[in-house]
Amino acid sequence: MPYLGVAVVVLAVLTGGIVWLFQDDLFPPFGDVRACEGSDLRLPDVISAGGASIPAMASDVHYFTRNGRAEVTFVSDQVEDYLRRTGALPDGRPLFDEKYGTKAVADDEIGLPDGLCGSSLRGPAWIYHFTSTTGSGVDVMVERSPADNESFRFPARAVVTYSLP
Repeated sequence: MPYLGVAVVVLAVLTGGIVWLFQDDLFPPFGDVRACEGSDLRLPDVISAGGASIPAMASDVHYFTRNGRAEVTFVSDQVEDYLRRTGALPDGRPLFDEKYGTKAVADDEIGLPDGLCGSSLRGPAWIYHFTSTTGSGVDVMVERSPADNESFRFPARAVVTYSLP
C-alpha cells in the first residue's frame, strides 16, 4: 500500500511538471508572445492586417483577437508603405489628406484599445478609415510627428483594427 502512495505522488509531480513546461502551448495566448491575454484566436506568423502584411521589420508587435475582430499594434519606419499597400492611402496623396483620414486625440499619450497589450501611442495621431478587399471596415491609427505636420514619427507606432476573414 505505501508503494501506491509513492506512485500517485510521482505521477502527480510528473503531470504537474509537464503541464507547467507546456503551459504556454496549452492555454491562450497560444504560446505566441505577440498575443495579448484574453485573445481567442492565434494569428499567423506573418500578420496580414487590413489587406496587407504588416512591415517585415516591425518591432513591438502585439495583437488581441475577440469575436472575429483583431487589433494589431506594431512599431515601424515603414508605416507609409504599409498604408499604401492596404489601399488606405492611394499613391500620390499626402499623408494627412482628410479624404482618407481624420485627426485623432492629440494627448501626449494615447491608450491602446481594451485588451490590446503593448506600449501606448504618443500623440498627436491620425486615423485612416477604409474598406478592405474583403469588404470589412479597417481603422489604422498612426503616430504623427509632433514637430512636422507632414510626416509620421520615426519610427511610428500603428494600431490596426479589422475583422478577421
